[in-house]
This record gives sequence, structure tokens and C-alpha cells, in this order.
Amino acid sequence: MEFLFVYGLFLAKIATVVLAVALIASIAVGVSQKNKQGAEKGHLEVTPLNQQFEDMSEAMMLATMDQSMQKAEEKKLQKAKKKQAKLDKKAASSTSEMVDAPAKSRVFVLSFNGNISASATSHLREEISAILTQATTDDEVLIKLESPGGMVHSYGLASSQLDRLRKAKIPLTVCVDKVAASGGYMMACVADKILAAPFAIIGSIGVVAQLPNFNRVLKKHNVDYEVLTAGKYKRTLTMFGENTDQGRRKFVEDLEDIHGLFKAHVSSRRPQVDIEKIATGETWYGSQALEMSLIDDIQTSDEYLMSRIKDANVYEVSYVLKKKLHQRLGLAAEESADRLLLRWWARLTQDSNKHI
Repeated sequence: MEFLFVYGLFLAKIATVVLAVALIASIAVGVSQKNKQGAEKGHLEVTPLNQQFEDMSEAMMLATMDQSMQKAEEKKLQKAKKKQAKLDKKAASSTSEMVDAPAKSRVFVLSFNGNISASATSHLREEISAILTQATTDDEVLIKLESPGGMVHSYGLASSQLDRLRKAKIPLTVCVDKVAASGGYMMACVADKILAAPFAIIGSIGVVAQLPNFNRVLKKHNVDYEVLTAGKYKRTLTMFGENTDQGRRKFVEDLEDIHGLFKAHVSSRRPQVDIEKIATGETWYGSQALEMSLIDDIQTSDEYLMSRIKDANVYEVSYVLKKKLHQRLGLAAEESADRLLLRWWARLTQDSNKHI
């Protein structure tokens, strides 16, 4: 028994040493990689979606067809594909035929899944820069947007990225399947056309700031906390100092200023809305948002893509940056924290009858 105890203690020491070494190595690698981040480059992935939809359609057709007819239909499809391949090859080799043939318009599909810090903006920037090198006014960019909002400056930058397309006069459509609220709607309203699912959450044109104050707890335990500033309003509210009515008034003034800028942003992009009616911080479901002109039609991104694939070449564009292990772990931790904060925010701000 004593031998097992000593042996177990030995294993515990070994495990501790191994973990310590691994932690030190991870920190060292993290620091070295951080110094190299500026040199890291991602790559662009462009996926044609037309062929995927055609293959899916053929697979369903064959699967639901009588077995006695499947082989004949497969041969027919193969023959048609070979014929089309020859026509495409002939057209590609003939300059005159390429000029005379009407070119199909293109739809470039992007996805933006926003967190509190809108960290996907860095990839959105690269994707839009790439599209702008090729897209014309005959093409279209479709953004599949999902975001409950977040930091003002972060979503302001994300909106500015979409504005680049608008300034280039490239038609921009935003599809919202679940939520585009607050900063998410700030992005969405830049588009020429906003589509949303019937129960997608739209709106929340308002500004909120929340912070706890531990000043009374510190006083109870005889802990002093000092805030030294240069500038009358350098720090209006703090978490540990004693907040004043003057500081609160200034903080609210700042929130009102941001709200005013938000309202002006929405009004300039969607002049058809009654801004005073919708800029209350409320949210609406898709069908309600349509009545208030916050969106242009009720439609999911899948419906819209299916309709465009019939008459356009559709490409999914994504900028991919391969992350190291410590970066993936850090991003996962950040996203977990975002989800936790959003979950508690939903619990605190939504009534129970809004859950289904």
C-alpha cells in the first residue's frame, strides 16, 4: 500500500513538471508567433456553387426515380455533360464567340457571423478587396449576415467595409436568417436590399452601456481607490471609484450622441423609415420589420440563392487564415465568453413570453 502511495506521488510530480514545461513552451511559442503575426497571410477560397446545386438536383432526381429508369437517365445526363463540355471548350477557344455570347452576371456570396468585437471584419475586409478587383455594376454581392451587435467602433468599421461596395456601385444584398440587431443592423442598412426570414430579429437601434460599481464594497473593507485624470471628462464613470451625478450626466450625453449618429446612419441609408418610430432600441421579427420598412422582403438566404443560381454564376468567397493552436484556443475562449455574455444579456432583457 505504501508503495502505491509513493508511486502515485511520483506520477503526480511528473505530471506537474510536464504541465509546467508545456505551459512555458506554449507561452514561448505564443510570444514568438505574436511577433510574426504581421507577416502571416491567409488565402482566398472561391467555391462555384452552381455545380453543387446541379449535382444535388441530379442526385435527388435519380434517387426518387424508378430503378429501371435510373441507368438510362444516368447515361442521358453523362451525354449532355459531354456535349456541354465540348461547347464550353469551343466557346473558350473562339474570341469572336466569347464577345458575341451574352455573359452571365455573377453573384459573390460572403458570410459574416458577428461577435461583440466584430472580429470577422478583418476577413470581410480581405474578401471585399478581392471582389472589388473583379466585380462590375452588372454583378452582385450577397452577405449572409448574423449578428446581435457589439462595440460601436468595431461595427462602424464593418459597416464602412460594406460601404466600399456601395461607393463602387456594385449591388449589395444582405440576407438575415436569424438576427441583425444593433451593430448588426448598422451593417445591414448599408445594403441596397435587405431580406430576412419571417422570425429573424431585426432592429435594436439604440445604445447601451452597463458596468458594476464596487465602491461601497471597497469602503466597507477600508480600501481606498483613486482615479487621477487630466481633463474634466477623461473618466466619467468607473467600476471602483465613487461616481458623481455630473459624471453620470456626461456619460448619458455621450450615449445620446452615439445614438444620434446611429440614427443618422440608418436614415441616410434607408430614408423610407420613420426613424423616430424605429430608433427606440426595440427589436422586431421579420414580418413586423417589413411593415416598418426596416427590410425589403421576407426571404431566407437559401431561397434567394436558389433564385439567383438560375440566371447567374454564383461564387462563395471566404478569406481563410490558418491559426496556430494557441490562437485557436484563444479564439475559442473569446467566443465562449461572447456566448456567455449574450446569453445573460438575453435573460436579463427579454421577457419570458418571447421564448419559444
